[in-house]
Amino acid sequence: MDAFSGLLIPLLFLAVLYFLLIRPQQKRQRQHRDLIASLQKGDDVVTIGGMHGRVQSVADDYVDLEVTDDTVLRFQRQAVARKVTYGEQVEESSKA
Repeated sequence: MDAFSGLLIPLLFLAVLYFLLIRPQQKRQRQHRDLIASLQKGDDVVTIGGMHGRVQSVADDYVDLEVTDDTVLRFQRQAVARKVTYGEQVEESSKA
């Protein structure tokens, strides 16, 4: 019984560490990987640098974003942070 109780505390600590730190990070990575895989022409996105744009084309490693009517910038696909809807973009730009 004494040897088991000596192992119980470290095992509980590792379990708490896993559920509080490791598992949520893996979930975020999986969601981001799914987001990048689902990018399509016409999606409104925000990059990790805060650049808003509309996807014009998607390649294996790159995505071209139209940020103004005549400006298209190329980003790595991993630089896309999230997709946004038109309502979200209007709200965010009105806060600035």
